[in-house]
Amino acid sequence: MKAYFINRYGKSDVITSGDRPEPVLRDDDVLVQIHAAGVNPVDNKIRAGEFKLLLPYKMPLILGCDLAGVVVRIGARVRRFKVGDEVYARPDDDRIGTFAEFIAIKEGSLALKPANLTMEEAASIPLVALTAWQTLVEKGQLKKGQKVLIHAGSGGVGTIAIQLARYIGATVATTASAANADMLKSLGADIVIDYKKDDFSAKLNDYDLVLDTQGGDTLKKSLSVLKPGGKLIGIAGPPDPDFARQRGMNGFLRLVMGLLSYGIRKAARRSGASYSFHFMSASGQQLSEIGKLIEAGHIRPVVDRVFPFEQTRQALDYVETGRAKGKVVVKVR
Repeated sequence: MKAYFINRYGKSDVITSGDRPEPVLRDDDVLVQIHAAGVNPVDNKIRAGEFKLLLPYKMPLILGCDLAGVVVRIGARVRRFKVGDEVYARPDDDRIGTFAEFIAIKEGSLALKPANLTMEEAASIPLVALTAWQTLVEKGQLKKGQKVLIHAGSGGVGTIAIQLARYIGATVATTASAANADMLKSLGADIVIDYKKDDFSAKLNDYDLVLDTQGGDTLKKSLSVLKPGGKLIGIAGPPDPDFARQRGMNGFLRLVMGLLSYGIRKAARRSGASYSFHFMSASGQQLSEIGKLIEAGHIRPVVDRVFPFEQTRQALDYVETGRAKGKVVVKVR
């Protein structure tokens, strides 16, 4: 099968296109013919080796973490899917590889594609929607009437998180460029702060939750907008000891995670808030719930550009510029 893969970590020139063996199907796996694949910033971070301590991949590694496609074969223990089903998924961390014609994926990580979406639209959803769901609903426990700040609202995670927060009934503030303000308000943002002109920390206060996608100074300044007991959840790092424990990491790595996040955790405690790091995990069950919201019209995909499969490298380069509004997708089939 045709695929885009790397033989070593490095810059974009390490990406190779060529033939790879078709995936081996385990008993609880579903073989999916990929029609479209979402492109995410994490793809470039994996390519550059930024996660090699957390996710020790074997080479050659097929890149890609989002897909929509059609079931072509099922394992002996699979019960929820049949050949011909249209599906979408974010594969498990250790089994990525959606920039390819086929993928074998765990039954539990897969969900039926929302009926009202095209393959390209569906492929834009899994990683960012699962990130939004797990940070806002599971970890953040966002409730109706609460206030949430979602950074970088025009990005892939931001566009979905704003819609999910609006559906929950929260007041939603976001940071973005002024050019994207109207789009974000149409998605459900109540307040759009122009990050090029205004300081969000001087304009917002008494918030229950902040979803940070940026890290660095933005992460630190976000503490000042939280009320006592508020939660700061970061997806750009730094990782914390709880994350290390959940991933079953050894004592040395737990120590490293603790040191990396010590400053922000201490600052959070001083301000009466909490900080936690979140790294999205695959879940077919959650994607099924998200699919219901999509079919009911509460969440819609925001797709910036669709690239042909032959231009997967260009799609990755475009995502790396940080200029995409919503998601970038590769049309595989």
